[in-house]
Amino acid sequence: MSSSKQNSTRKNNEATQHDPLAALRFRDYRLFIIGRVLLFIGSQMQTVAIGWELYERTGSAMALGGVGLAQVLPMIALTLIAGDVADRRDRKLIMLLSVILLSLCSTTLAVLSYTQGSVFLIYACLAFTGVARAFLKPASDALMWQLIPVNVFTNAATWNSSSFQLAAVIGPALGGFGIALLGSATGVYMLAAIAALLCFSLTVAIKEEKITRSSEPLSLKVLWAGARFVWQNQLILAAISLDMFAVLLGGAIALLPIFAKDILHVGPVELGYLQAAPSIGSLIMAVTLAYLPPLRKAGPALLWSVVGFGVVTIIFGLSRWFWLSLLMLALSGALDTISVVIRHTLVQIRTPDDLRGRVAAINSVFISASNELGGFESGLTAALFGPVISVVGGGIGTILVVIATAIIWPGIAKLGSLQEYE
Repeated sequence: MSSSKQNSTRKNNEATQHDPLAALRFRDYRLFIIGRVLLFIGSQMQTVAIGWELYERTGSAMALGGVGLAQVLPMIALTLIAGDVADRRDRKLIMLLSVILLSLCSTTLAVLSYTQGSVFLIYACLAFTGVARAFLKPASDALMWQLIPVNVFTNAATWNSSSFQLAAVIGPALGGFGIALLGSATGVYMLAAIAALLCFSLTVAIKEEKITRSSEPLSLKVLWAGARFVWQNQLILAAISLDMFAVLLGGAIALLPIFAKDILHVGPVELGYLQAAPSIGSLIMAVTLAYLPPLRKAGPALLWSVVGFGVVTIIFGLSRWFWLSLLMLALSGALDTISVVIRHTLVQIRTPDDLRGRVAAINSVFISASNELGGFESGLTAALFGPVISVVGGGIGTILVVIATAIIWPGIAKLGSLQEYE
């Protein structure tokens, strides 16, 4: 290809990349994102309801930490199987079945809440929620990237984050208002079930394109293909490891009911605001990234954003002023979004389609470990040393993780524009 043609092609690609609505111009992607937003709204409402109800009934920090553990263990146990299924079977069908199971779990939680069922049964229901998410994550992630061309992957990663954060802004606020208005968590669980059914309806309308699926005979080697791929791509491994350990140590979300009630002395509505604050910051940052030119120095941006995440986590842990706590949570979400967009883009651009399900499953383990196990770690540390030490110590640990990552994988600091890989 001549130099003039190459320059012309590059300019056309740049025009597409700088279109802030590039990914949203595809019908099936729009249906997918709208359904995803609804599902996430219901999930976030349910998270607030579960945290408030369990702490009201038990008064235990460990009970809050157990919420994450009950959901993440099935996800970890089923990772390899769920990823392989997503690469062999109809991804849209897997997603639909998973969403139906989530709706049934929410309905069951509503029944348990209304009848004051045992806490053990609540955790059992959360475990089935983890099973649904184990299959939903790799199938939906792999399906999503089938709906758009490669040259809008970066833009799509930004809107994926935006959609999640939009839901996480609305969901916790609605969850808090729902508890305050209805006087219990029962109605909130039912709304989550309805949101899942709406997601199901929108997903049915998506026209899944035919792709080449994995046809290798089932074996341990095939199941481990996704993990092997991540291990062999050191930049991907560095990015997702950094994100996992940073959020694992620096996450304070699981302890928000304690901070709201015992430290900041506020009620369920303010708890909803606190839950929503990281997502407000994330949403603002995601929209900003969509409208700005692509990051030219993705590596340094990734490292410094995680350092900032650790710093604001420390300040949140020390704060006794509601509005300062709210601001720090918003900043934590904004900084976290930078690493999320970089990681998602890097993973999807470098992953072949027949491995997307298995790689997405591995990636989901990192995400689940950082969020759900992070909640368990925070609950355990808070039970032993108190919530303030748990959060402040986690923030310090996050900064140390960045330093360790830069030493172990020096190439991450040299990572330039992700557009070079598209």
